[in-house]
Parts: sequence; structure tokens; C-alpha cells
Amino acid sequence: MFGNYFKIAWRNLTGNKTYSAINIVGLAVAMLIGLWIFDELSFNKYHQNYGRMAQVMQQQTLDGEVNTGGNVPAPLFKELKTSFEGDFNRVVITSWLQRHTLAYGGSSFTTPGNFMSAGAAEMLSLKITSGSASGLKDPATILLSESVAKAMFKGADPVDKTIKLDKEQNVKVVGVYEDIPYNSEFHDLRFIAPFDLFAASTDWVKAAVDNNEWESSSFQILAQLAENTDLNVVSNKIKDIKLRKAGADELKFKPQILLHPMSKWHLYSEWKNGVNAGGRIQFVWLFGIIGVFVLLLACINFMNLSTARSEKRAKEVGIRKAIGSLRLQLIGQFFSESFLVVFIAFFIALLLARLVLPTFNVIADKQMLIPWDNPVFLPGGILFALLTGFIAGSYPAFYLSSFQPVKALKGKWTPLGWSVTLPRKVLVVLQFTVSITLIIGTVVVYKQILHAKNRPIGYNRQGLVTMLMTNREMHTHFDAALDDLVKTGSVLSLAESAAPPTEVFSANVGFNWKGKDPVLQSEFATIGISHDFGKTVGWDFVAGRDFTRTLASDSAGFVVNEAAVKFMGLGKENLNDAIGETVTWDGRPFKIIGVIKDMLMESPYDPVKKSIFFIHPKGGRFVTARLNPAASASSALKNIETVFKKYIPDTPFNYQFADQEYALKFAAEERVSQLAATFTVLAIFISCLGLFGMASFMAEQRTKEIGIRKVLGASVANLWQLLSSDFVILVAISCLLATPIAWYIMASWLEKYTYHTQISWWIFAVAGVGSLVITLATVSYQAIRAALVDPVRSLRGE
Repeated sequence: MFGNYFKIAWRNLTGNKTYSAINIVGLAVAMLIGLWIFDELSFNKYHQNYGRMAQVMQQQTLDGEVNTGGNVPAPLFKELKTSFEGDFNRVVITSWLQRHTLAYGGSSFTTPGNFMSAGAAEMLSLKITSGSASGLKDPATILLSESVAKAMFKGADPVDKTIKLDKEQNVKVVGVYEDIPYNSEFHDLRFIAPFDLFAASTDWVKAAVDNNEWESSSFQILAQLAENTDLNVVSNKIKDIKLRKAGADELKFKPQILLHPMSKWHLYSEWKNGVNAGGRIQFVWLFGIIGVFVLLLACINFMNLSTARSEKRAKEVGIRKAIGSLRLQLIGQFFSESFLVVFIAFFIALLLARLVLPTFNVIADKQMLIPWDNPVFLPGGILFALLTGFIAGSYPAFYLSSFQPVKALKGKWTPLGWSVTLPRKVLVVLQFTVSITLIIGTVVVYKQILHAKNRPIGYNRQGLVTMLMTNREMHTHFDAALDDLVKTGSVLSLAESAAPPTEVFSANVGFNWKGKDPVLQSEFATIGISHDFGKTVGWDFVAGRDFTRTLASDSAGFVVNEAAVKFMGLGKENLNDAIGETVTWDGRPFKIIGVIKDMLMESPYDPVKKSIFFIHPKGGRFVTARLNPAASASSALKNIETVFKKYIPDTPFNYQFADQEYALKFAAEERVSQLAATFTVLAIFISCLGLFGMASFMAEQRTKEIGIRKVLGASVANLWQLLSSDFVILVAISCLLATPIAWYIMASWLEKYTYHTQISWWIFAVAGVGSLVITLATVSYQAIRAALVDPVRSLRGE
């Protein structure tokens, strides 16, 4: 019996290759989406302390709004360790992830890493493959990841070897740890050095620690909660630490400390006015819903295919009932066929998903693998196939088994009437409602990306190259290097800065100006630069002038952006009125010498930060060059590398183009757009296939009617209109249903962006007209084919 069922199921697959192929592809896409969601939900679970780990965060009231961030003061680390010892197993203070130079045996390269206090390796549950993490208690030590150790030591054991960090500190390798997986917040952590080394070698860090500076928030703190403690209870206990410890000036910001659990770092990372506003969880929901609908569309097609073939199987059902088959047995047969088809499709789809997974990883920026070793995967997959088989087979099973044997065998059974056609029409409306919603969503996402890309950025990023200096050595040779580069004709100008043109690394408070409300607590982005930074990046001045080396007073000068001037209210009538105004920073007076157009340095979807540029005596860790457009970029970069190697021979030459770094700011939205577009095309294709099958079925059912109409003088156009009008009405209904659904979903999505596009009416019009055109194109083939049949052939059975 089961062998017979298998043969029938296999014939259903091979006899309807197009339907089968699309349904298998739909199943494979659902699997890929499932893998993506699984990867997102399992983020950071590599760390054994996942359920007990948290980041210590700080909330402050700035410009009348509560800001939440991971920047906290250094003394908080000691306070948590000593005053709340019973609440935490471990507390770790860490720098922010930055790139540093590691050198050994004449070779060096730049890699990202952190300075962390003792216990970091144990907290992160790093898998030590050589040496021991306990050695980090010595300040002159370092832990390396396996990939870094292999690259540096070519397979030799690195433990107890001495390497040079940033050409300044000699550190001994005390251990090697397994590379952290890509689906962890720490996947870029290539080395860990002691935080004590960071403090000993960096003056401002040492001052923050030794002087108990509660006002400076420049560090991260990670905490591992003790067993049998509740995160919310502990978070409430520590929230007023800074209020009790900080000075009177800090109290104006109403600082509060809180714990953000690791389980929410990845999916709930966005905050709005002190409240967690979600984050990537919205994409999990989005693609989860899309995956369910893609699978549902494939199931709908299976139902339509089965019921459309019902007339051909009517006699089979009649014979089976006539020889004694019960309806329950027939239901079992049709369900068995459905399950077998789905299981065959499941394993084919699994193979297909495995083949396309590398490409999907590139689009989705993942490193996913099919989790064969996960004990839940195969049972879950089988359960998934059973559920899919049940959904797809339920309607055909109950519908086909209801045929009356006498009518079926006499050929008097006809699958017409509202009880038969209405469910199919509902399914078509559902299919196209989903498809049209996806079309509208994809267009809105793409429009939002274009809207942000077309935003003025306030400088010229073309031909701009930024190089990270992992130590201060280049600063001492800066002028000589500039002269050498200008002589090569490769570079027009060169500048130093504390941050690249596409980022803001520092924000400060403590500013006062004429007319400021004393209650107002404001934060400004502060960027330390050298004199030629504005010339190099291409500032656009609206008032005043740039910094110049000929005026020593410029060391006490500010160049500010329009957002800062407008916020301070210094140029209400004319921006030139702001020139010469005094702004004090922590009591030190500065004169505004220039006002520039807002320079977009961070997210293109958010307002430009109020920014202040000042002359940094040490230049900064970033060197930015304006390439000569008359020279080729490749030759210019070679010349820059040659000059840099002349002055800092042991430092790797690393560079980034500003336009490429700026393009990365759109990466998340572009990935969403690409994935949504792919799923939309697939959904439309699956829907059109179902439509094509229904049109074929309807044409077959109305063959004799068409013949009679032709005899009575109906034209091909009349018959095409007759057969197409029903489907056009169904798709029009889908447009009406999809419009409010798509508008609500996309309006909610756009709300998270301060700088966003508008949902224009033409998007809905294009989606609706496009769907109607696709519908007519799909149906027309079958309609015209049926209309062209010779009526003699159509009516010869009468």
C-alpha cells in the first residue's frame, strides 16, 4: 500500500515538473530564512555565561532627552567590584575595540583587539587551546586568537614568545584562544591585552583611573551576575551609583546606571529617550513572516494543483469507494501523498539550500552552516515537513474524498459552484495580497536608501583616503612626510584627526555661551584635528574662515557646523553673527572663527550632530589624504605607502577610501532590500504559477461554453475578456487589501529613522498596476489559447 502511495506521490512530482520545482524552491527559501532567523536568535550563545552576562550602561539627560549608551566612567568598575561583590561573579573593564599593530620577527600587521581587566577570558568563556588565560594578570602579557597566532608564528607555538604592541610595548604571549564565531558580538576580538597596560601607557586613561574621574565616560564595563540573582533587581540597586559619587555638575545630567543583558545586545540594541526601542528583532519578525508566507504560497499552489486535477481523479475516487474504501481511508491516502511529496521536496530543498548557502551568506553578511550537529535540527526539520504536508494536503484530502461514487463514475460530477470556486478565489486573493505587500515594501526600502544616499554630506568624499596610525610616531614626521608626498604629485593635502571623516569618536559636555539657559545640559561632538583638515576633506564654509598656521590664536579657536550655531542661537539673523563669539569649554574660552555646512559623519538616517572642530596638539590617530585627481589612485597609494614606510618602516600600511566607508553605512538597509527583492520576485513567481494553473483549469472547464460562444459570433477579444475578468477582479481586491497593510508596516519601519523618505501614492499605484499587468500576462496565454480552439473540436462530444 505504501509502495503504491509512494509511486503516486513520485508521479505527482515528476508529472508536474514546473509546479514541483517552484514549490521545492519555495521550501528551500523557507529553510534559508529559517537558518537566518536561527542564526539571529542564537547570537552570542557561544559564550557559556550568555544568560548571566550584561553590559553596564549609562543614561543621561542631554538637550532635554534621555540618552542611553555603553560609555561609562572608569571608577564605576572598582565600585561595582567592591560594593556589590555579592551580586556579581566577575566585573571587567575594557577599552573599545580598536585596531592595533602587532610585530614579531621583522613582520607586523594590524588587527582589532581590546584591553581588558583580569577575568575577561573566563567571563567570555574563551576556549584556550594553548597556554593559560590566567597569565593576563601580568600587565606585560597578551592573549592571541588562533588566526592571529597562526599568521604571526606560522604554526609554531607562540606561548612565552615576546611581541611588540603598537611599536611601544613588549608583551609576552601567555595563551591562544579559539577564534570566536561570527555570530558573536566579540567575533572581531583578535587579541586581549591587560587593561593595566592600557592605563600605564596612555596618560588620559591613567588619569581617569588614578584620579577617580566620574565625569569622564570613555570605557565599557561587562558584568557577570552571580547565581540566584535577578538582573532587574541588581540593575535597580546600582542605578544611583554615579548620582552619589559624581560632582555637582554631573548631577544636572541625572545619570543612571543600568544593566543590559547579553541576550538583548544583538536584537534589542536601540534606545529612544531612555526606553529600549528594539533593533534587529524587527528584521527577524519581517523575514519570519516572509518565510511563512513563501511557504504558505507554495502550499496554496499544491492545494490548487490537487483540486484542479480533481475531475481527472473523480473516477479513481468513485472506483475506490465502489469497491469498499471508506472516506477515512481516502483521506489517509491523500494525506500520505501530501506527506510523501513534501518529504521528497524537503530533502531536495535541503540539498538546494546547501548549494546556495554560500551566496546567501554573502548577501546576508553571515557565516551560516546547516547545523547537522544540532540535536534539534533534524527532528525540527521533520516536524516542519509534517506540518507543511498537513497544511498542503488538508484541503485536497477532505475535498477529494467527498465525491459521490455514482456521480463520479457516470461523469456527472462537475467541480463548479461557489463551494468549490470560492476557496480557490480566496487563496488567489491571499497570494497576491502577500505579493503586492512585498512589492510595496521593497520599493519603500529602496526609496529610503536612495533618499539617504542623496542627502548632502557637507564635504567631498571622492578621492579621500584615511589611514589609521596605531602609534604617535607618524605625528613627529608629519610635515616631512607631507613635503615628500606633495613632491610626488600624488597628494594635494594631508591632515591628522582624532577620528576619520566618516565617524565621530568623542562627544563632550561642559560648554557655555552667551544666552545659554543654565538649566540646559548639552553634548557636542568634538573632533580634534590638524590645521589642514578642512582643506583636505573639502569643508564648505558659510561664514568665517578655516584654521591657519600663521595665527597662533587659532589654537583657541573653534570651527563649528550649522547645527551647533543654530542650537546655540548665535546666528539667528545671519550666520556671520556667530563669528567672534566666545564659547567656554570646561572654563577655557574659545573663539568661533568659522561656520561650515553640516558635515555628515555618522548615520545618514539621523540628524547631523552639533559638532565642534578644534586644533589638537597631537594631531590624532588618523591621517587623511586628498589624492591628486590627475594621478591614478593605485600609483598614488603606492607613493603614499613608500613615504610612510620611510618614516614608520615597521608599521603596516592600511587605508580606507572615505566613499567606501560611507557606503558601509547603508549596508544593513541594502541587505534588507536585496533579500526583500529576492523574496518578492519568488513570491510573485509562485503566485503567478498558481494563477496560471487556475486559468488552465478554468479554460478546461469552460471549453464547451467557449465553443458555443464562438459559434454565436464571439471574437477572440471577447473570450479573452471573459476568461481574464475574474482574475483581474481578484487581483484588484488584493490591491485594496494590501495597500493599508503595506502602509502600516512600512510607516512603522520608517519611524525608526529620523531622516526618512515619505511613502508616496505612486508606490501603491505602481504596485497595483504592475500586479494587474503580471496577472493579465499570466492569464492571457491560457485565455487566448482556449479562445483559438476550433469550436468543432470543443463541441464534438455533444
